[in-house]
Amino acid sequence: MDAKDYALPFYSQVLDFLAGAPSIQEIVNFQPSLEAQQRFSELLELNRQRPLTLSEQEELDHSIRMDRMLSLLKAKAHNRLEQRPA
Repeated sequence: MDAKDYALPFYSQVLDFLAGAPSIQEIVNFQPSLEAQQRFSELLELNRQRPLTLSEQEELDHSIRMDRMLSLLKAKAHNRLEQRPA
């Protein structure tokens, strides 16, 4: 399976979520699908066991970039929640 076959559904999932105009709290609470989380874990484990194929490496790189973007988005959302007046 090509990297884009895995990466695009995850991107699509995140884009659909963001296009739905989530609240700040919903952004903080957002989690990738179980399938996306499992595939990310699988790629990390494969990377520990052997060199990844080019396709697997591209997929892992996409997942890492998406994870970083989501972490930054959640951090910014969390900061906004903390700045709200009580």
